[in-house]
Amino acid sequence: MTMFQPIGAASDRVIATLVAGLEIEFGRGAGEALAQRFLEAEESDFLWDARVSERWLGAYQAQDEEDFELDRVAIVGRLDGRWFVAVSIVDGDGNAHGLMGRRSFRSERQAREAFAATH
Repeated sequence: MTMFQPIGAASDRVIATLVAGLEIEFGRGAGEALAQRFLEAEESDFLWDARVSERWLGAYQAQDEEDFELDRVAIVGRLDGRWFVAVSIVDGDGNAHGLMGRRSFRSERQAREAFAATH
């Protein structure tokens, strides 16, 4: 039986799972370095998927995509054991297109306070 979980539901195990999969594919020792590079390259998608709350901040005026509407959305969540707050650039279909900023926190309380103050 195959079981699927969204990243948000399993966010504390994301890196461990990613490393394990990459080690199967590329060999022991390469998994952790490749996982970090993959997370850096796809950071906006991982953070968007790991969010536990979101709040619309306003429209985002993209300079190179005039006929494409984007929004700024504040998000708070937990990824690999660390709480974060970020401002994501998101399209009308709910797809992340980038980040305007990200901060990490040691506790949920600190992250939620920062999330409430994000504008």
